[in-house]
Amino acid sequence: MPAMSWTLPVARWSCWSSHPESTPEVAFVDPMMRRRLSSLSRMALQVADDCVDARTKARVVFGSRHGELRRTTEILSGIEAGKPVSPNAFSLSVLNAMTGLFGISRQDRSAATAVSAGAQTLGYALLEAYAQWSEDAAGPVLMVYADEAADARYGEIEHEVRRGAFALLIEAGAASQGELACTVAQDARGGERRFDTQSEALQHCLSSGEQAVWRGNGVTWQWSWHAGTA
Repeated sequence: MPAMSWTLPVARWSCWSSHPESTPEVAFVDPMMRRRLSSLSRMALQVADDCVDARTKARVVFGSRHGELRRTTEILSGIEAGKPVSPNAFSLSVLNAMTGLFGISRQDRSAATAVSAGAQTLGYALLEAYAQWSEDAAGPVLMVYADEAADARYGEIEHEVRRGAFALLIEAGAASQGELACTVAQDARGGERRFDTQSEALQHCLSSGEQAVWRGNGVTWQWSWHAGTA
């Protein structure tokens, strides 16, 4: 594949710990909706809310390798046991459930996109967010990534994700804190520190300011942070 490079102006970013016992309260969500949320949606909604205030209208790009796979697995297990499918459970089992919940909770009808691309999901979600922002930079784009490992019954998964969530608000001008440079190319070996997942690499880049690299599926993804340059 030919190398691709792009640069994003970043206004804010947020991440949620991957600790298995850690699940956000998302107090800003209506209680009736909140009690139906999965741990995945809770993490995604929390980091998304950290990045935009109630008045800001933002397009959303949501990335997740497995999405609501745990909820889907529960539905399939119920079907196997002869139990009826709950309409609420079914409606919340789709990949883009988080974007709908986020729009409803904020009364924001801005466009929303869902992306799933295996172990490279976060990288391609960033590329999709950049494409939308470069086409129309008048309004911000919120990229949200959330994932959790698949149930053991699905077997071993290469480059399996770790539980956690990450959000980044793309917005230029005075609001921008800096620029995130992204590159993807055919696999090229080097001596950089290697990360197991793309989310670990990107969070390290933003928190430390150091270049971070992830390799997998025959390609290399690289991120660099430049504070205060936008």
